[in-house]
Amino acid sequence: MVDTPLTMTVHDLPIFGAPGMQRQISGRWKMMAVLLVCAAPIIASYLTFYVVRPGAQRNYGTLIPTATPAAELSATTKINDLPDIKAVALDGTASNLRAFRGQWLLVSVAGGACDTACQQRIYLQRQMRESLGRDKDRLDRLWLITDEQPVAATLAPQVQAANVDAYALRVSNAALAQWLKPDAGQQLSDHLYLVDPIGRWMMRFPADIDPTKAKRDLERLLRASGSWDRAGREKAEQP
Repeated sequence: MVDTPLTMTVHDLPIFGAPGMQRQISGRWKMMAVLLVCAAPIIASYLTFYVVRPGAQRNYGTLIPTATPAAELSATTKINDLPDIKAVALDGTASNLRAFRGQWLLVSVAGGACDTACQQRIYLQRQMRESLGRDKDRLDRLWLITDEQPVAATLAPQVQAANVDAYALRVSNAALAQWLKPDAGQQLSDHLYLVDPIGRWMMRFPADIDPTKAKRDLERLLRASGSWDRAGREKAEQP
């Protein structure tokens, strides 16, 4: 056995910026990125639960309870929930509210004289529909006139049936009051009402409506109903 003297070897410390050190730093950053990607779903779920609160109310308009659960809706669902209310168009043609089934309806209510607030709602109806872009053909505007007052000549062109997306109909105020209901302390004419293609009144917008928030409600509803309510389809029955 040969004795070997103990020797010590001193290695040079790595030089910052050297290729080997750069590879180590790059590797660590990549590892951190992978960890972040893996943790992202967990982080998102915590943010959703503790910050976004999915159980919180998201709709701006007031949802009206209906008898038909949303899960039961389909393209073949019978459309029979619009009330059997007789109506008369501005040209004297007899109609019925049930003739307007098969489309989303944005409804306003007012007398034929149509004061400033009424005119603003009619204008707002048009703007909200136009803002929907390619989905605007899925929504019609309806003005329900609850008296026999003549409609001003300046208003008639905006709501003639020939305008395709806008209709003015005279209906019985008593009959209409059995269907649509205003918010507490408000009048029927203070709101815009939304009726779905199944024929159900399902939302009422506040009297002091915020158009931007109301538009978001419309966009969500049209997006959610896209699987059974196709844009550009023919109406179930032309009024």
